[in-house]
Amino acid sequence: MTLTGTHLFTIDALLGPVVDVGATPTGHRRVVPILGGVVTGGLDGTLLPGGADWNLERPDGSCELWARYELRLGTGAVVSVTNTAVHEAGAPMPILTTPRFDVGGGGPVELRTGVFVGLLTLRPGAQRVLVEVHRVGVAGRT
Repeated sequence: MTLTGTHLFTIDALLGPVVDVGATPTGHRRVVPILGGVVTGGLDGTLLPGGADWNLERPDGSCELWARYELRLGTGAVVSVTNTAVHEAGAPMPILTTPRFDVGGGGPVELRTGVFVGLLTLRPGAQRVLVEVHRVGVAGRT
């Protein structure tokens, strides 16, 4: 079997100042507010303000990401997103993420049942990240 990937859309997110929670028993916790952004490349729309990434730098240097945010598509439908990752210490970019979607009425039904991978890259010199979202499938399946 061969896996396939189809690019669905890209999120360009504007980030706010980092809130440093500090050392916890599981590592160093930070909260990165999501101020808004744009969604392009297929499912166009906006990234709504109010989400955040609660990340944890583990004692071994790896980083655990857990982000929650909403997209408002051009159709008016709102999609809730939970995007997670574990990034190995010293591993090169991009960070591979696993986005999951909760879609209300009028939203794209295929987001409810697919398997998705995100490619997260930092925008150097800016408080921005890009997340390219791809649907993963198996070649030959309909």
